[in-house]
Amino acid sequence: MKKLEAIIRPEAFQTLRQNLDELGVKGLTVSEVAGCGQQKGQEGIFRGSRFEIKLYPKVKVEMVVEEQEVDPIINVITETCATNEVGDGKIFISTIDEVYRIRTGETGKAALI
Repeated sequence: MKKLEAIIRPEAFQTLRQNLDELGVKGLTVSEVAGCGQQKGQEGIFRGSRFEIKLYPKVKVEMVVEEQEVDPIINVITETCATNEVGDGKIFISTIDEVYRIRTGETGKAALI
C-alpha cells in the first residue's frame, strides 16, 4: 500500500475531487495548509504599508491506496492540477506497512474499502 499526499492550489480541488471519484478513489483526507517553495512569497501594500506574504494557501489531499492504483491517480492529479506555473504543488508517495480499521479490526485491503 502507498500513501499519496498532494499539495495543490485550492481552486483545483473541486475538479480533482470529481476526477478522483470517477477513478474510483473512495477515501480522502483533506486539509487546508499554507506553504511556499519557489514562489518565496510576494510583497503587498495595505493602507500605504508594505508587507511580505511568505506563505500561500494550499490544499493537502491524502489517500492510502493499493500500489497498482498509484500511477493512474498521479496522472489524474497532474492532469487536473497542472497550470504550468510555479506553485502548482507537489505529490509525495510513502510506503504504508499496514492499515487497521478501528471499528471492525479489519486490516490491509479490507480496511481501505
